[in-house]
Parts: sequence; structure tokens; C-alpha cells
Amino acid sequence: MAVTGKAPSGRGVADVAPERLAELNAGRVAIATLTEGLAMDFAVLLAAVVPQADATAMQAAAGEGVTRRMALGGTLLRQAGADLSALAGHPSDTVRGWVCYALAQQHGADLPALLAVLRPLADDPHFGVREWVWLAARPTLLTDVPQAIALLTPWTAEPSDWLRRFASEALRPRGVWCAHAAVLRADPSPGLPLLEPLRADPARYVQDSVANWLNDAAKDHPDWVRALCARWLAESPVAATRYICKRAQRSLKETA
Repeated sequence: MAVTGKAPSGRGVADVAPERLAELNAGRVAIATLTEGLAMDFAVLLAAVVPQADATAMQAAAGEGVTRRMALGGTLLRQAGADLSALAGHPSDTVRGWVCYALAQQHGADLPALLAVLRPLADDPHFGVREWVWLAARPTLLTDVPQAIALLTPWTAEPSDWLRRFASEALRPRGVWCAHAAVLRADPSPGLPLLEPLRADPARYVQDSVANWLNDAAKDHPDWVRALCARWLAESPVAATRYICKRAQRSLKETA
């Protein structure tokens, strides 16, 4: 799960050992839990990792939501002229998350370039970075949903579970802690090129994403989701597809 929401930096400090918190704030280790992520002081981390960056601006934003402060981190890295390539391999997952936002800001509306540069971060071994990267990319992807779908469809065949999951998660119709995809809320069917190849994916990580995509769609198009799941279950009667379809329809009421 991503570190997101409205928690200001420093929340949960009492729940993290002082020695561990010092390591996190110095950027020497990655977070292991949501509590650790909320307890960190982003301004201290920024000053430790990029001394020339404007840590006072980060401190002033301490009361903002975490996603806003992550985006601000990307902005401050760019303004400081930080070496984003070097920081993309930093031990701190939070720093790598800032890099996701910095790169997304840097590449504007160039979707092919954006996905190319974010691909290694979408395949990052840390769960937090894998959340920040799709959140950072999503606003640009939503500027041209057809192109985004075309570019991400090949990712559904990647050997990496993490890249396959990015393909589904980044364009969920509603998503979590992000703007809705108005085009896909109005008509989810253009998303089928991303979903069909994953309907029996062996990875639970991917299965959950596909199910959540369809659960989003079910809020606006319940009959479409029911019909799709019925077809999938008929064409692919395997455990993975059954799991996806059950979770996809978890918010739907039984019809009389």
C-alpha cells in the first residue's frame, strides 16, 4: 500500500524507534511500514540528500497531504538541479518516489518518453515506489487515454508482475488518492486491451489490480462488469479468473 492521505510529516513518530527514524530521515534505509512513512520528516530527508534543495519549502508544506508533498519533493529536486539518474537508485524509497514526480514533471505530455523513463521505477522492488510511480504518471496519461492504453498494452505481456500491474493500475477509472479518469468512467470498454490479457494472470498482485479496475467500473456500469465477468468465467474457468471476477463484483448488489 502506498503512503498516502492527509497525514502530516512526523505523524506516528512515537511508534518508530528513534534510531530507526534517524536512519529514515537520513535517507539510509527504506520504509518497511506505513507508520514509518508517516513518521518521517521530509524536510530533514531532503536536506540530507540534496543539501542545495529548498528544505524550508518542504517544511512549510508539512501539514499538506503526503501525495502533495511527494509531488513537491519532485519539484524541489528539479529546482535544485539534482542528478535524477543518480537519485533513482537512492537507498530511500521516498527519494526514489520524489524522482518519479520529478521525471513526470520533466517530460510533460510526451507519453512515450514518460513511460520509457519511468519504466525502471515501475519495476522497483519497493512497494512504495511502485505506488508513487503510477500516481506521478497518471495525470499525464489521462491527457491522452487512447495513446496511454496503446502504449501500456504491451506491458501486460511483460515477465515482471510489477510492470503488468502498472499497466492496469495506472488507468483505473476511479483509482485511489488520484483524479478520476473521466473517459473511462463514461465508457470503460476502451480499457479492455489492458484487462483481457490479465484476466487469468498468475500473480495475485496483478489480479487485485484488475479486480479493483473492474470494481471501479462497476460503480458506474454494473451491468457491463457483470457481463464481462460472465464471459471471462465461461472462457477462462480457472482459479485466477474466478478470484478476479469475485473481487470485481464485490460492491455489486445481487439482482432480484
